Amino acid sequence: MKIFFKVIYLSLFIAAFVSCSKEYEIPQDLVVQDFVWKGLNAYYLHQDKIEDLSDRRFSSDQQLNTFLNTFPNYNSLFSNLLIPSDVKSLLVEDFNTIAPPALRTDFTNGLEFGVFQEQDSDTLIGYALDILPLSYAANEPISRGDYFYAIVNTANDTIRLQRDNYIDLLVNYTQDTLKLVMVDYDGIDITLTGKKVALVKKQYNYEAVNFTKTMVKNADKIGYIMYNNDFSTNYINDLNNTFLELKNEAVNELILDVRYNIGGGSFAENIAQIASMITGQFEDEVFIKEEWNAKAQPWFIAYQPDAILTKFPEKLNENTTINSLNLTDIYLVLNGNNFTGSSAVELLINSLKPYINVHVIGNQTAGNNTGAITLYNSEDYNFPLKKETHSVALKPVVLSFLNKDDQTYENGFSPNLSLCANEDALNLGVLGEDSDPILNSVLAYIATGTAISNTNCNPNNFEYLYHSINLQRSRDTGVFIEQDLPNTN
Repeated sequence: MKIFFKVIYLSLFIAAFVSCSKEYEIPQDLVVQDFVWKGLNAYYLHQDKIEDLSDRRFSSDQQLNTFLNTFPNYNSLFSNLLIPSDVKSLLVEDFNTIAPPALRTDFTNGLEFGVFQEQDSDTLIGYALDILPLSYAANEPISRGDYFYAIVNTANDTIRLQRDNYIDLLVNYTQDTLKLVMVDYDGIDITLTGKKVALVKKQYNYEAVNFTKTMVKNADKIGYIMYNNDFSTNYINDLNNTFLELKNEAVNELILDVRYNIGGGSFAENIAQIASMITGQFEDEVFIKEEWNAKAQPWFIAYQPDAILTKFPEKLNENTTINSLNLTDIYLVLNGNNFTGSSAVELLINSLKPYINVHVIGNQTAGNNTGAITLYNSEDYNFPLKKETHSVALKPVVLSFLNKDDQTYENGFSPNLSLCANEDALNLGVLGEDSDPILNSVLAYIATGTAISNTNCNPNNFEYLYHSINLQRSRDTGVFIEQDLPNTN
């Protein structure tokens, strides 16, 4: 998807400022403010809803400058030029800090965990949610579904988890080793096992794909992918290789489990590539349509209609063919309200819906249906011609996404199969096995076509206080559009 910003910019800017003198010099103390206003005036999705961004708001640059001078700084100006509900558009103080999404690394012991409190009790229990593959914890005697109720500190004192200390004990601790006091727990009684598990923080590179497997159920050969990373270019090749494994297994159904997905780092072209891995029978058909603001959209339609379309691709790049499964159904496991709707997953759902059956497993999603670009202070808002007068860049919301049938999803998606807000800490099962209640429900849904939701979500009335994966989830500002620039934003 190539967006030719210079042509668009000149068309829009000349139309908006025909009365401005080409010789006019912007006052030095308003250079950034001028960039902020003009960038949002040209591209902000909601430009027509902001009176102060109207093309008719100012009849001269001098009037604009008078307005810009009413704000104490450019950050205040930027905030005041957004619609009240916009929490996605960003101002970047230093464009040198903008970089492609990095490979996911962390200094961690490899334990993903939660903490809950018993009803009418001061008792707090920690439970293991997941053990990261190849991490330090993967070689220790701790598994998903194990419980702990205390830690042993450096003075060899046992300290019980309490509401006012569990964050410091389990999350904010400064030593490299965390020693957990393990217990057996049945929802009523805590039984000391005498086992202590010491977990050491190490530098850890997250696996591209957590794991994949094939399951044979009746007449179906079901592929299962547990995927916790972002959908950036960093992991697309790995996903493509995973799909090749499933293709070689001749799967005819696919469960994509993103319940522990961290979100972020998403580009529209990457989502289209994943869609082609799932399908393959719709090559070069329209996958995504973009709707820009009321100024840019008519220009695109008249002069570059293909620039606002993303089609199902055949290849990841010139040398890599996409491994396609040619499926007619996809089952996406989002899980409870802890997963409010990754913009990447929502874009995938909406864009696939006109072509295949997309089964949403979880709860209502958020409705993050917008895309953003990065603007630099240059004549064409592109990176190569940027002026060195300041380092501020803008990442405004500039478009909304639609599918080929012009449907969007600002209200999110309702699930086909509802899940509880939290996984039951007393019944977690094994990820990737029938004993996992979530996977078991999805398998039953595939087999029968009937969605049977769990209505007894918290039988012990626990208060779920903490979920370590939530802490890792990045602020999701929408899917980005890759610009025709040498850098990837």
